[in-house]
Amino acid sequence: MADPALDKFRAETRAWLAANCPPAMRQPIRSDSDVCWGGRNFAPSCPEQKQWLDAMASRGWTVPDWPQAYGGGGLSPAEAKILREEMKAIGARSPLYSFGISMLGPALLKYGTEAQKLEHLPRIARGEIRWCQGYSEPNAGSDLASLATIAEDAGDDYLVTGQKVWTSYADKADWIFCLVRTSRDSKQGGISFLLFDMASPGVSTRPILLISGYSPFCETFFDQVRVPKANRIHDENKGWDVAKYLLGHEREMISGMGLGEGPDTLVAGAIAAIGTEADGRLADPLLRADIARFQVRARAFAAMSERFIDELKAGRAHPAQPSMMKYYGTELNKDRHELMMAAGGSEALAWDSQASHHGAAARSWLRTKANSIEGGTSEIQLNIIAKRILDLPGA
Repeated sequence: MADPALDKFRAETRAWLAANCPPAMRQPIRSDSDVCWGGRNFAPSCPEQKQWLDAMASRGWTVPDWPQAYGGGGLSPAEAKILREEMKAIGARSPLYSFGISMLGPALLKYGTEAQKLEHLPRIARGEIRWCQGYSEPNAGSDLASLATIAEDAGDDYLVTGQKVWTSYADKADWIFCLVRTSRDSKQGGISFLLFDMASPGVSTRPILLISGYSPFCETFFDQVRVPKANRIHDENKGWDVAKYLLGHEREMISGMGLGEGPDTLVAGAIAAIGTEADGRLADPLLRADIARFQVRARAFAAMSERFIDELKAGRAHPAQPSMMKYYGTELNKDRHELMMAAGGSEALAWDSQASHHGAAARSWLRTKANSIEGGTSEIQLNIIAKRILDLPGA
């Protein structure tokens, strides 16, 4: 049954987006410069990028379902879904990509004090602070709870010493949300969750060069970094509760890679590379069949993602569902790039040419290999699914 209030909201949203989303922000993302991360040092790639961010932030629509008191739009789950649908209908880019939005924000909303929420959430919503995640360490990857970075008690402060690794964009981030050890009495029970400024004395970063030729990941070092205890989220030694909750949202974010820019984008790229037969079909019948199979999977995953979001917003999602979404979404993203490389043939392997946009296809293809590692390996996700969803014996 139609809801007049939602119909009115859809019409108003459609009209507002038409009037306020610049044409340049309705084009597919083609390079890193097209992605808006915000932050203290944010330099827009074009005036329209900043215009779009400011317009959406003014309505709280960078985080439409957050409370208005914290910079959000205060939309209901149904209204937020309509906004997503209307943005997708015009090809509108996300106005802001942010680990603050996808990971830290939900954790702050659940575990933060009122003062912490008011300090950090509005700045996240406006794109004023860029965050990075201090979780993995050289000897604490899948076994994250074995982390060794220590936070010593120094009165009103902690002194943080240790190392993190695979810290995405640590060299560009303003602040970090970081897991530290505040007690050795218990493995999981001795971890605390801290927030601190990356410009603090004692913090240093070193980018890690990847096989793709890019360096989005960093080693991050802490040498007696002074962090106020007021920046601790939740109780001391209870940071593992925050960490697990945040990981669920991280896996939800990573699963979104499976959606890409939609199944039809792959078809358009393949046609451009291979051409069509007289009837308009892709000229390579074997690749055509592979892409058709991929399209079916991608559309099913998109439908499942919508259902998961609805269940999550309604509080009915299974705690292990993010693992299921993360596993399948990353596998789907890897398959998409494999098909793009197959369509491009030897030309897709170009690395530095102008025509290949400096090897965008090959570099992106190589980058997807990390999808099944970051945010929890595929093996870990399958174990969680076996144990928590399938209830398999011995899992």
